[in-house]
Formats: sequence, C-alpha cells, structure tokens
Amino acid sequence: MPPRATTKKSTAAKASKGFKSKAAKSKASKSKASAKPWTPAEVYEAFSRFRKANPEPKGELEHLNPYTLLVAVVLSAQATDAGVNKATRALFQVADTPQKMLALGEDKVRDYIKTIGLYRNKARNVIALSEKLIAEFGGEVPRTRAGLESLPGAGRKTANVVLNMAFGEHTMAVDTHVFRVGNRTGLAPGDTPLEVELGLERVIPPEFMLHAHHWLILHGRYTCLARKPRCEVCLINDLCRWPEKTV
Repeated sequence: MPPRATTKKSTAAKASKGFKSKAAKSKASKSKASAKPWTPAEVYEAFSRFRKANPEPKGELEHLNPYTLLVAVVLSAQATDAGVNKATRALFQVADTPQKMLALGEDKVRDYIKTIGLYRNKARNVIALSEKLIAEFGGEVPRTRAGLESLPGAGRKTANVVLNMAFGEHTMAVDTHVFRVGNRTGLAPGDTPLEVELGLERVIPPEFMLHAHHWLILHGRYTCLARKPRCEVCLINDLCRWPEKTV
C-alpha cells in the first residue's frame, strides 16, 4: 500500500506541476500577444534616454585587439565577464595573437583559464580557432559573419559581438540580458534569441544601433534584473509594457 500511495502522490504532483507549467506558458503567451507594440516615437525616446545617460557604453570583456576580443567572447559562454577577465588578464599578456596562443599550447592555455567553467573544452576551442585563423584567414580575425561562425566555439552571438565591437558593424548580440529585456519590456518579444535579435533590428533606429546592444546588456545586468528588477530607477519604466513592473 505505501508504494501505491507514494506513486499516486508523485503522479499528482507531476500532473500539478505540468498544469502549472502549461498555465504559465499560456499566461506568458497571452501577455505577449496582448501587449501593445512600442511606437517608433517610444523606441526613439527610450534609446535617446540610454544615450543621454551613457553616450559611449563599453563592453565589459577586457581585450587588446580583435583576436583577444574573439577569444574572450568564446570563453564567456556560461561564464561571467568578471570571471573571464580574471583569467584572461594574465593569458593575454603572453598570448595576444593566434601564433603566440599556438606556441603556448593547449595545456598551458588550460592552466590560465581553469577558473572558468568548461575550461577544458574552451582551451581546446581556443587552440583550434587559432589554428584555423592562421590556416584560412592569414592570422586575422574575419570581418564576416560566415567567417566568424566557422570558427570552433564561435556562434551567432560571438560573431555579432566581434562584428560590433571590433569592426563597428550594426549588429545585435542577444545574450540572456538582452533576451530578457526584449521580452519583458515588450520592445522585441520572441521565443528565441534570433527572434529577439531580428525584432530589435527592425525597431531600433540606425543612429542607435552601434551602441544598442551594450545599452540593453547593461540595462539588463544592472537594472532590469532577472529576479528583482529595479523598476524604481529604470530609465524607461514609463514606456515598459511589463504588467508586473513596480512603478
């Protein structure tokens, strides 16, 4: 009898959990569908405020050149910028080019970055991408999305960051912060990072695109927090569509 009771309880709990999950998804979907889209004037106003507050926003990953930026972004997957910077300060002093990184070797690269999550696989990717840069791109970081995405450990987000920060392209890198801000504010709702990226590119005026992803990342990192958003100090709280905002 006890095992049966446990099974029933477990089944009921799972059913309840599943119902709550479906209900939450339904609520989120309904909220997304019913949210009033931002007007072009509102979008312009929001980014005008971001620009006034921080005219020249900077990425927080420390780097010396396009190559070290590329390596830093690859290392930042599932890691904090602060954690990556702590490891790369010493690494980039001895290896700031693909050639120097290969001379250093995978074992020593691994030792430099062992405080970063998934460091073994990341060290392997850093060596592999360095080899590919030398073999196929003359030791230079490619200036195209296709070229960047062909490198080991580099995906669309990495390509967008490098294209924007190293080469001044108007790209939109969507990390967890940008994804949250795009959805929560209603600025560019989407179920995937790509949907949010394309949505933001559609609505943000070109004059703001060079710095747009930095403004949104910083906004998500320091104001529009995941668990306890700081709505009271938000620059765009009057424009935000989030129904649970606290102002």
